[in-house]
Amino acid sequence: MYAQQMTHLPDPDRQHEFYDGVTIKRGIAWCIDTLVILAIALPLALLTIIGWFMVPLFVAVVGFLYRWFTLAGGSATWGMRMMAIEFRDMEGRRLDGGQALLHTAGTTLSFMIPLIQVVSVVLMFLGERGQGLTDMVLGTVALNRRL
Repeated sequence: MYAQQMTHLPDPDRQHEFYDGVTIKRGIAWCIDTLVILAIALPLALLTIIGWFMVPLFVAVVGFLYRWFTLAGGSATWGMRMMAIEFRDMEGRRLDGGQALLHTAGTTLSFMIPLIQVVSVVLMFLGERGQGLTDMVLGTVALNRRL
């Protein structure tokens, strides 16, 4: 029944090349994105007096905006683009601004509650489509980019 709900996405059994290695690539992309976010947020925080005392807040805000805008602009963050993966919705379309906002909010919530993030990562490794909790709720999936 689950596979029938996502009929516009590649079938993981017959078109496995769209899902091969995506979970590991997502992890590497997350590391790249974290470095980009820190490279933007830390100088901004250190340029303001108040920022010295609120570095985690600067990192969180920059990270949220970075993820939202990059997902809305191309269905992938810069790290995901470097790893040649992208998000698609259950209809097989790229994420729009609203979907990107919801995905970013879900991901942010997952990072705020470590147990949820651990469950999400485990689901990515165990599920046939490599979806985390936010992906399952929104019906999104990360795929190897079509060439």
